[in-house]
Amino acid sequence: MFGRMMDFLAKDMAMDLGTANTLIYVKGKGIVLDEPSMVATAKSSGEVIAIGREAKNLAGRHTKGTIITRPMRDGVIYDFETASFMVRSFLGKVFRRFPLSRPKLVVAVPVGITSVEKRAVIEAADMAGAGKVFLIDEPMAAAIGAGLPIDQPSGQMVVDIGGGTTEVAIISKFAVSCSESLRVAGDEANEAICNYIRQKHSVAISEMMAEVIKMKIGSAVPLKKTLEIKLRGKDLASGMPKVITITDSDIRLAMREPTLAIIEAVRRVLEKATPDLASDVAENGIWLAGGGALLKGLRALIHQAVGLDVIQTEDPLRAVIRGAGSVTEHFDHYRDVFLN
Repeated sequence: MFGRMMDFLAKDMAMDLGTANTLIYVKGKGIVLDEPSMVATAKSSGEVIAIGREAKNLAGRHTKGTIITRPMRDGVIYDFETASFMVRSFLGKVFRRFPLSRPKLVVAVPVGITSVEKRAVIEAADMAGAGKVFLIDEPMAAAIGAGLPIDQPSGQMVVDIGGGTTEVAIISKFAVSCSESLRVAGDEANEAICNYIRQKHSVAISEMMAEVIKMKIGSAVPLKKTLEIKLRGKDLASGMPKVITITDSDIRLAMREPTLAIIEAVRRVLEKATPDLASDVAENGIWLAGGGALLKGLRALIHQAVGLDVIQTEDPLRAVIRGAGSVTEHFDHYRDVFLN
């Protein structure tokens, strides 16, 4: 009974509205939703068939009458109406009954977001039923989620590799001192794997399959033991299913360009840093967050490139939402981190 009564009271929330996944945190409850940012609709009527995990299960297997949409692209809203509907549906899963008053919502966004893209996020959240919307830089949220002392003058460097963007930033005293927002991340790596297999083996695979391959055998540096995987794809010549074997060196070669682009972004941010901030980063190390942080050997590759310690945050996939959630729990303390 108490739980049903509480549903009528507005609770501050946080959202990581990501290209690949959307996560929601409710103050006092923690992370309450983690679903793919996907919507399935009927082509003829436009009616929504499935959202989130159910929509992802249809991807690659849907009929010609079904359209799978990812309303986020490169970390920002690409399809406004679908994004608004998706957010409202996710909030409907979070609240059994929508609160009488509209809750405050903290939303993590890429560092390089434009004023138009910011407005789109705020308007989508407003249409979904949120009250006042507060925007926070994703690397700032990731740093808070990693437990870094962002309120101190000492510089903290975070590399957040998501589905659509890679955010590199040095943070000091509640502010992003220097940064790069690179629209190269997990999706770009998946696409590179698909293209490589298509060109080398004349076999087509889905980006979802590429994601699985990347997670299982992908690496940024040569491994002590060769990893390989048998995969089934569609032979481009015959149109028939075909089984091929792919090794970790294949995937490393396929992902070389997006991986090097991330390394170069790290270098550029270090070059932008003041001598004092660069000295702080040399002492504190570089912190990795986001799904891309799970790529085998990435820490070693960054260390080789810049000569600094590289640390993976705990549960990197949820670092951003943990940080944004912490902001809702200690709103006054983090008031200076908001972009609007």
